[in-house]
Amino acid sequence: MPNRATIKIIQSRNFLISTPEKSVHAVAAHMKENHEGAVLVVSPEDGKLIGIVTERDLAFKVLAEALDANTTAIGTVMTANPQTIGPEAPFGHALHLMYEGGFRHMPVILDDGRPIGVLSARDALGLEMLDFRHELEHREELAVIL
Repeated sequence: MPNRATIKIIQSRNFLISTPEKSVHAVAAHMKENHEGAVLVVSPEDGKLIGIVTERDLAFKVLAEALDANTTAIGTVMTANPQTIGPEAPFGHALHLMYEGGFRHMPVILDDGRPIGVLSARDALGLEMLDFRHELEHREELAVIL
């Protein structure tokens, strides 16, 4: 599974985008409404990725600094130029980059810089659950044999 292309993980999954001038409040409300932990920030001119905002950014850069969420633009608190990965790169490579970089979300972008999705560290849990299910099935088969 870790060798699957990232596009296989994110295909048919929605992701959130924003432009940098939107308020922190509006973006946070959109995240809550859609149950998402990250929003990709794109250039309004060409739709290319320029940053990412996560729940952690909102907590550390807005709440902890007592910024006004209604007047603060999301572009001022986003993580600019985040680490990205292409759609054909192995999912395991993305997990390695996230682990090494200490972050939990990674934008997936096309060669032209436009985002097509977001990988999450949570995506790895699905792989572990699949392996766990296979292990249980294998043990059940052995129990029947014995």
